[in-house]
Amino acid sequence: MKTIRIIFLGMFLLVVAGCSDEHFEAIDPHLSFVATVNILEPSLTFYDQAAKQIANWSLKKSYTGASLVGNDAVLLYGHQLTEADLYELSSGKILKIIETGIGVTNTLYDEASERIFITNSKTNELSSYTMNGKLQKKVKLGNYPMSMTVRDDKLYVINYKDTILSIVSTEKLQKLEQWSIPKSSHGLFISPETNEIWIGGHGEGSSPNEAVHVYNLMTGKHKSEIITPLMPVGFAQHNEDVTIVSHGANMIYDVQLDGTINWQQEIGANPFAVAYLRNQLVVAGYDDQVIYFLENGHIQHQVKSGKGPFQLLVREG
Repeated sequence: MKTIRIIFLGMFLLVVAGCSDEHFEAIDPHLSFVATVNILEPSLTFYDQAAKQIANWSLKKSYTGASLVGNDAVLLYGHQLTEADLYELSSGKILKIIETGIGVTNTLYDEASERIFITNSKTNELSSYTMNGKLQKKVKLGNYPMSMTVRDDKLYVINYKDTILSIVSTEKLQKLEQWSIPKSSHGLFISPETNEIWIGGHGEGSSPNEAVHVYNLMTGKHKSEIITPLMPVGFAQHNEDVTIVSHGANMIYDVQLDGTINWQQEIGANPFAVAYLRNQLVVAGYDDQVIYFLENGHIQHQVKSGKGPFQLLVREG
């Protein structure tokens, strides 16, 4: 009987050791990449500037999003998960598990304050954490906080199921202002050159959104609309132009900062995300599961992605 106990103990220790040693393929810290966050069969797939796949992390948890934390870490989260996991890219090993509770809709790392910010749709809260995953503070926002960006020590947070844009101090996590915006807004972009914030969205019910709404960044006053049908939800800036992706019509629009459309192109099937990797525009087709690499509006590469590429992460080494 004693021998059996020893055997089982040995097997248990082997399993524990195996779990602690589990890690993903390491990513060269000097390598520039674009990574797709695939959510139908969770995975993280990395591509270099030549559109060549350099690594694929097959994920066991039902992650729904991710964000880069500094130059060598990625934070993975899931709306139905109680934890967010911080992984080191250069080793593929887990660094920290952050207790979040279910309902996480987005995460953002702010280099200036060295804080991680997490929005939650169950509690309608925005939380700040240290780089070590220690909870610092929480603040209540509107209904279903999700899209967010940061500029000059301020967080701009869209409350998706509300008509409110919340502006929060990154340092004290205090609400500074709130502006009126359309319900079901999604995706935002700040233009410091024109002192504006652009906001996209899905629209409601039988009235899908056809425009990006432009607001004065200082006053919150609505200035204009950029007609970019249908359902503009993503933005990526390169030099003096901004690419807008409208997933409802499978369209991308190249737009000047004054709102003038340079060109537009149909691409992919249900594209949700756009990003720039140096001079290349990258578009993720969610339904066709294809990643498109473009230069000057022309497709240079098409590569098959994992299932459900929903988000793009870019690191330029």
